[in-house]
Amino acid sequence: MSLLPWPRLLADAIGLGIPPKDFWALSVAEWRALCGPQTGLDQAGLARLSAAYPDEEIPTHDATE
Repeated sequence: MSLLPWPRLLADAIGLGIPPKDFWALSVAEWRALCGPQTGLDQAGLARLSAAYPDEEIPTHDATE
């Protein structure tokens, strides 16, 4: 049993546009730099965050007024 979720990591790399050959050539430091800090934000967490901080409408001024 592997300690790392290789299928998910490879799927993440493909999602970033990194082909498998290049993924396997990355160092751990390079992978971490590509992925940035791990926030653990899943879809439900994003929905909660979006509800708590909704986008605000920015008033626009009509140039014909």
